[in-house]
Amino acid sequence: MKYKITIMLLLLVAGTSLAQMRKWTLQECVEYALENNLTIEQYELDLENATIDKSDALGNMLPNLNGSTSMSSNTGFSINPTNNLPTNSTAFNVNAGFSSNVTLFDGLRNIHQMSRAKINAIANQYRLDDLKDDIRLSVANAYLQVLSSKEQLKTFRAQYAVTEQDLNRTKELVESGVVPRGDLLEIEATAATQQQQIVNGEGMVLISRVNLAQLLQITDYENFDIAEEEFLIPPSDILDNSAKVIFDKALSFRNDIKFSESNVELAEEDLKIAKGAYYPTLSAFFQYGTRYSDVTQIPDGNGVPYTPNFTDQLWIFDGISYGAQLNVPIFNGWSTKNNVKRSQISLERAKLQLEQNKLDLETNIQQAYVDVSTFEKAYEAAEKTLEARRLAYEYAKERYDVGLMNAFDFSQAQARVDNAQADVIRTKYDYIFRLKILEFYFGLPISLN
Repeated sequence: MKYKITIMLLLLVAGTSLAQMRKWTLQECVEYALENNLTIEQYELDLENATIDKSDALGNMLPNLNGSTSMSSNTGFSINPTNNLPTNSTAFNVNAGFSSNVTLFDGLRNIHQMSRAKINAIANQYRLDDLKDDIRLSVANAYLQVLSSKEQLKTFRAQYAVTEQDLNRTKELVESGVVPRGDLLEIEATAATQQQQIVNGEGMVLISRVNLAQLLQITDYENFDIAEEEFLIPPSDILDNSAKVIFDKALSFRNDIKFSESNVELAEEDLKIAKGAYYPTLSAFFQYGTRYSDVTQIPDGNGVPYTPNFTDQLWIFDGISYGAQLNVPIFNGWSTKNNVKRSQISLERAKLQLEQNKLDLETNIQQAYVDVSTFEKAYEAAEKTLEARRLAYEYAKERYDVGLMNAFDFSQAQARVDNAQADVIRTKYDYIFRLKILEFYFGLPISLN
């Protein structure tokens, strides 16, 4: 029994360790963020409310039906329901019935309310999808920051490993009297600087991981990490399209633009609803009712008064009424006129907001287009600089090893290589992110493959 318990505990610990060692891919991060974001959940509730509003609008176009019943007992003075004459007695009364009303015409406001409810549901869906787009971009940016920080840290560690070799080599040269001891101190200072870079790099990795985890609303920062993958510059022909072509395509599917267009349509429906108050309202009604009273008396076939039973009275005294009602607005303190003016102002504001959003989108695409071209050139230049710095470093190392260069100049050559490597990593991920932004505007999904 103890053996089985031990095995189960070991399996549990192993399972926990495997869970803690999970490495998140970009796709997993995006999906998790979309499933657990609190703002998305709030917008989804707004979408549910918009769906309920559609049901309300449909219900307002249908006839209503209401039933009612009442029972009462009177002692003393009352009105006899048989002859409507006052009496002084004890009576038990029952009244029952149902009624129905339907709006036949109200300036088409009910129809426009239905149309507005449909548009509002679509608008809320666009707003939700636009938020998801923003979250995808934010997660991708944070994910790339983690990748960049990790690659920087790998570079710092690789540089320190090379410096350690140089340090050991310099110690041998100092002991053999080939180079002065000052050169050893210079290399040791370089190694200490690189150790500090490693510490800072580890901190940057941790900070970038925490930022991504917070974006995903994950609190277990210690056990959160992304997949160890090497991302190269993804092939893309996005620059084969002009910024104008990308903008025109973005107008056809961008959720923020669709949301603004829906707001214009909503404002148009609100204006129609407000104008509908100028028109008369025509409604129809139907009512059915019956009653019972234990003091009711009617003559029988022989003319002798008697009190019918409960069921008979319900059939004897039932009746219906129906008709139509017309309400014509004549003067309402200018409220309708002012509501129409407010709706017109809201419509103009919605149109202006749509145009502003289009201008913002065009500006963002133009900027993204320039950024892709600029960061691509910056990355290519950084690679060329790194290659040149490496060649210069190799030449400097050859000279240093034979005593033709002092340690200070050699450390400067190495520092220039370090800076060039950092520039390559920075410009690489800057270029990747700008490329993904421009592709996203073109309708391509976010992927690092």
